[in-house]
Amino acid sequence: MESIDPSTGRPLPPDAIQRVLFIAPSVHVYNIPPLTSNKGYVAATWTADNNKRQIFTARVRILETAIPQPNGEESVKTDVLLEDPSNGQLFAAAPYVVASVVEQVLDSSRFFAIRVQGEGGRKAVLGIGFEERSEAFDFSVSLQEVRKTLGLENAGMPSSGKKAAKPAEPVPEKKDFSLKEGETITVSIGGRGMGRRHPPKTEETNQGSGGFSLPPPPVSGGGLGSFLPPPPSASEVKAQKRLSQNMEMPKAGTMEDLGFDDGEFGEFQ
Repeated sequence: MESIDPSTGRPLPPDAIQRVLFIAPSVHVYNIPPLTSNKGYVAATWTADNNKRQIFTARVRILETAIPQPNGEESVKTDVLLEDPSNGQLFAAAPYVVASVVEQVLDSSRFFAIRVQGEGGRKAVLGIGFEERSEAFDFSVSLQEVRKTLGLENAGMPSSGKKAAKPAEPVPEKKDFSLKEGETITVSIGGRGMGRRHPPKTEETNQGSGGFSLPPPPVSGGGLGSFLPPPPSASEVKAQKRLSQNMEMPKAGTMEDLGFDDGEFGEFQ
C-alpha cells in the first residue's frame, strides 16, 4: 500500500518508513477564539456555554516519517493528525516543525492549542481536549521526545516566566609547569656575590705609617673566620718598647756595683 504524506497529501517514496508515536481514539476539537493575551490560551473560554465552541470529536495521532536520502542519511518529519475516528479520514494536520505548534493552555493539563495546516497552506488554530489526564500526559511526553529527536527542545518554546540558563563559561586551559626530561631550574640566592668585609680603619692605622693603608689580609682555606689580626697601633708599639727596656739584664761589674756589702760578713771565716 502506497504511503501518503499527511501534511501535503502527496505519495511518499517506497522506502519511506512511518511510525505512530502516540494515538488517542477520542479528543474534543474546538473552534477557539483568537488569542488576546501573549501569556497563552485559556480553555475556560472554549467550554463556556455548554461547550458551544466544540465542533466534533476526533482521533489524534502523532506520526513520524523517515525518508532515506541519496547521501545515505534520512530526513525525519513529524505530524500531529486529527482524523475521523470512524474511517480514519484526515481532518487537519499540524506539521511539528517548531515546539510552539502545540501549546498547553494556562488553566488545564488536558487542553492544548494546535496550529493546523490545510490544503493550499491555509493555517488555523484549533483546540483539543482529552477526557483522561493520563492520555494528555502521554501526549505531552511523546511531543517532548519528538523535540529531542528533531532538535527543537529550546526552539519556539513559549515563555514560562523562568530565565534561560546561562551558557557554561569556558574552562580555562590548565598549563603544565612540570619539568620536561633534561630541563633544570637555576636558583639565584641573594648575598652570595657580596665582597669580603674589611676591618674598620682607625686613626692610628691611617697615621702611624704615613697615611699608607694596608691591603686586606688574604683569605685562607679555613673559611670566612680565618682573618689575621689587625697590626698593632703606634701607642701599643711604644708601650711594648718601654716594657722590653725595663726587663734588660744589668751589665757585668763589681760586687759593689751589684749592691753587695763587703763588710763584717763579706768573707767567710
